[in-house]
Amino acid sequence: MKLTPAQVEEYAREGYLFFPGLFTPGETGVLNAEVPKLYAEERPENVREKGSNAVRTNFAAHTYNDAYRRLAHHPRLIEPARQILGDDVYIHQFKINGKAAFDGDVWQWHQDYGTWFNDDDMPDARAMNVAVFLEDVNEFNGPLMFIPRSHKKGRQEAGHDVSTTSYPLWTIDNATITRLVADGGIIAPQGPAGSMMMFHCNLVHASGSNMTPWNRTIVYLSINSCRNHIRRFYRPEYIAHRDFTPIQCLPDDCLQH
Repeated sequence: MKLTPAQVEEYAREGYLFFPGLFTPGETGVLNAEVPKLYAEERPENVREKGSNAVRTNFAAHTYNDAYRRLAHHPRLIEPARQILGDDVYIHQFKINGKAAFDGDVWQWHQDYGTWFNDDDMPDARAMNVAVFLEDVNEFNGPLMFIPRSHKKGRQEAGHDVSTTSYPLWTIDNATITRLVADGGIIAPQGPAGSMMMFHCNLVHASGSNMTPWNRTIVYLSINSCRNHIRRFYRPEYIAHRDFTPIQCLPDDCLQH
């Protein structure tokens, strides 16, 4: 999958691209079928919500589940990332974020590069997230919120929040968010299962809690330039990967087998 010049320009300007329904129901069905099995396992890769057994994040499924291994090599994800970053790429982080019906908690305002810089010593903001909706995302079930063009402001000062939720995060203060929103506003991409979005690692984003009866599960591939790999290795390997081998794409129909 190759982006048009207009799409490349839009990504540079706004900090994200959104592709509703890019994957078919059959393809998302293959991925969805694996989620209950992954979430049921008692292993450190499953981070659960505070006060609940609901999974907040499953890390590194692509290293031990075949369907997600294939997704991690999918050309609809990897080729646009390679095109925008202008380099061979590897997966810095792979996670399935489950915002469970009634139990899905907030993700505070943050930039992913803030965490990767502070925790992993990633040299530059030459990285991005590519995400696939596994279920329909609507305005009620905790959609991801972006502040358009906030990536152009560079890395923001952040504090290490280790208490609000079950997963520690480098979060941005309210005054900074107020200023950024005054400049860029807030958008929340919504669409059917199989939709894909790409966004810059400095794009400020967050999501609210899910108080609805609808699950909201999104797979995130954090993709980095091979020449921009991390230099600090104190986080577990399943959270911050050490394999900097360039990703080789599988055929476009790899999820249909």
